[in-house]
Amino acid sequence: MSVQMVLLPVFVQVGLTFALLIAMSVARIRSLKSGEARIKDIALREPNWSPRVTQLNNCFSNQLEVPVLFYVLVALAMPLRHADLFIVLMSWLFVVTRFVHAGIFITSNNVQQRGPAWFAGVIVLLVMWVYFALRILFAI
Repeated sequence: MSVQMVLLPVFVQVGLTFALLIAMSVARIRSLKSGEARIKDIALREPNWSPRVTQLNNCFSNQLEVPVLFYVLVALAMPLRHADLFIVLMSWLFVVTRFVHAGIFITSNNVQQRGPAWFAGVIVLLVMWVYFALRILFAI
């Protein structure tokens, strides 16, 4: 697999994370400018943001949790020459689940839909890790 093919889903995932960071920042600034939140009430990370800002904050934070395992896997698979077609396809599937999860999170925030989207991504990532570990351990 070419480096570009392996890294493209990583770049897309990073793009999603930055998009959420920007949306969260804009929402925070608007909240502060409108007086909806006050700096002294949020200076020490107190939970005094509006529900919308909190929703974006939590969605952004979520992109820094499970995806770390994705980044580590790709970072290990590339130099060890185990970033094959299966890893690339599963990477795309993982990224799609992250977009679905984030889309639900920042719109309806329906936990009954969001939870399965999150879990699907976790399962995809688990399969990727098991596949990678087996290839390394058994020199496949």
